[in-house]
Amino acid sequence: MKKIQKIIAFIFLFLTVTACSTKKNTIVSRSWQSLNTKYNVLFNGKESFAKGIEEIHKKYKDDWFNQLPIEPIKFQENKINIPILNKGMGSGFDRSKNSEKKATSPFGIAEEKAVKAIQKHGMNFNGEERNSQIDDAYLLLGKARYYDQRFIPSIEAFNYIIASYPFASLINETKIWRAKANVRIDNEEFAIESMELLLQVKNSKEVDLPPKIKEQGYTTLAMAYVKSDSLQKAKKYLMKATETMSNRAQGTRNLFVLGQIYGSENKKDSASFFFNKIINFDKAPYKYKIHAHIELSKNAVNDSTATVRVEKMLELIKDRENRPYLAELYYHVGFLSEQKGQVNLATDYYQKSLRVKSGSIKQKTFSYERLADINFKNSQYKIANSYYDTILKISTDTLNLRFRRIKRKHKNFASLIGFENIVTKNDSIIKMASLSKEAQEAYFQKYIDNLKENDEKAAQLKLNQQAFGASFGQSSLQSNSKGKWYFYNSQSLSFGKSEFEKNWGKRKLGDNWRWSSQIELTSKKKNTISANQKNKRYDLESYLKKIPTDPKVIDALKLNRNEALYELGLIYKEQFKDTKLAIERLERVDSLAPAEELILPINWHLYKIYALLGQELKTTKHKNIILEKYPDTKFAQVIRNPEKPLLETTPTSEIEELYKEIYHLYKDDNFEETVSKINELIPTLQNSKLIPKFELLKAYATGKYKDKEAFKIALDFVVVSHGGTEEGKRAKEILKQLDK
Repeated sequence: MKKIQKIIAFIFLFLTVTACSTKKNTIVSRSWQSLNTKYNVLFNGKESFAKGIEEIHKKYKDDWFNQLPIEPIKFQENKINIPILNKGMGSGFDRSKNSEKKATSPFGIAEEKAVKAIQKHGMNFNGEERNSQIDDAYLLLGKARYYDQRFIPSIEAFNYIIASYPFASLINETKIWRAKANVRIDNEEFAIESMELLLQVKNSKEVDLPPKIKEQGYTTLAMAYVKSDSLQKAKKYLMKATETMSNRAQGTRNLFVLGQIYGSENKKDSASFFFNKIINFDKAPYKYKIHAHIELSKNAVNDSTATVRVEKMLELIKDRENRPYLAELYYHVGFLSEQKGQVNLATDYYQKSLRVKSGSIKQKTFSYERLADINFKNSQYKIANSYYDTILKISTDTLNLRFRRIKRKHKNFASLIGFENIVTKNDSIIKMASLSKEAQEAYFQKYIDNLKENDEKAAQLKLNQQAFGASFGQSSLQSNSKGKWYFYNSQSLSFGKSEFEKNWGKRKLGDNWRWSSQIELTSKKKNTISANQKNKRYDLESYLKKIPTDPKVIDALKLNRNEALYELGLIYKEQFKDTKLAIERLERVDSLAPAEELILPINWHLYKIYALLGQELKTTKHKNIILEKYPDTKFAQVIRNPEKPLLETTPTSEIEELYKEIYHLYKDDNFEETVSKINELIPTLQNSKLIPKFELLKAYATGKYKDKEAFKIALDFVVVSHGGTEEGKRAKEILKQLDK
């Protein structure tokens, strides 16, 4: 009897499987394959797809300093895979088992499941698909490929749905996805055409499209118009997309992008309208709300609105929920304060922004840049340069225009900082050399006493920390080592070893280990070196020996300082247009009995600056010095005949002859005279095309009789001032070789 039951059961199972085969076009077969596809293969595929979307949202970080992309996803540039074309209904997947590889990524698994559904559960009879879930499988296939950045194969899958299932319920969604994929491959014209056709033409039953589909379609149209730089039409369709707000996250994003576009067009009222709309939208994601407040602060048009925005920002800062956004909030309060002329308050808030640990690197670069610009305006060039230098070190966006602009600013400071350092260093040495022996000893003894005091405090602090660590370690060891032999406990062993070495030093393993001879030589050497270095820091004589006493050395220091002051005067005058500092440097070098070759150009530049400022007494003073002491020079000629064309308007051959004369001086090893002649000549050339040649020759001559650092500074001046010329490029190449 049991045997008969088994046979009947087997026959029933066989008939059921046969009836549910994909080869039979029956109701049972169609229903079975449809259910199996939907609740087994496709269910798993959609779950994996959803997981992939979740990962994208977690990893994606918006750059709030730039206009947000409408779709919150970042694809890699130039990563459009070429599909392997296969026969088989244009699905674009390889049916051969040998080519299959196990997918590991969420979108790869989703694609794998979609392909499995199509290949194993498809029921195509006479060109008509009878499994109602296969169109869903193709849509999942296309979407998975889209997020996997394989846009052409994804379009192939979407096209197959549109061609094979023209009346499917998901046909409109498929057309939208196809348009998005076309936007990604720079075929926005087709995307615009297909979306306008979808949104403007109703179906045969004259039933309007569902709000969700309309919203997606208008959003895709806006994406295409942004890609084609048609911002006016992009605004039009973004506004249409925000009429329904079915998808609150995408709808809020559309509002934010609208506000940003209007803000970039300086239409602040319209921009504020959309940002306020986000703030008042209860279901808007919080990150958009907080950044809408920040954008409103950027759009403050006058002091009264700026004051209101500052009060609101300070209120947001107090809210603990806004801790992740503190760096941005502090920065924009600082920005508003700076706009109102409250520079000191702005500086405080920029500093607070930098101290927030959660602040992004890009946010920090903006805070550093504002601080750099403030110091630049206040003529604090060294501090400004340090901020620009920090930006270049920490910035990750090294290819954008802002980074290159900051890099140029930083480069302009190179010569200035170099010369300022020379002046500071040489001034301190010259001042110290001018003191009496007793004064020098008193100065350095005070320095050594302070050094000892600080070292003792540091040593005591370290000792206290060790004592605390030892007591903490002992108590923790006692509690953690119960029931264990000492040498089985790694914590006890490590602590014991450090304590032994602290008391006995490093000793060789062997008998009589307590003898001092057993101390390892390396330890002795280290201790000796450390002691010698420490003693040297406290040795008064070692400091006194460094003070130069040879008059020739001191004169050389003065000469270098004076030349650096002169160069600084020119940099402040020509590059930074800072007449105040230019006058300070030039007047100072003029009062220090400079070398003869500097007197004329110093007086010429001071004459030009004071004439520009309209200070007649000082203009006359320097003019008279030039006319009385140097009546036969070009400077005097220009002063006597200001209407007469200058040297650069005369034939270039005359300037070339002058260059040849100076070049011969250089070839004859008269390097100092070469520099002197060029310093005297350049102010009269003004806009001559040969100035870069003179500047490069001057740099070469400087490198011949000065040190490497002075040579690099002179070359850097050529690069900064004449970077686009052949001479500037040559100077840049030499600098690279010197830095190797």
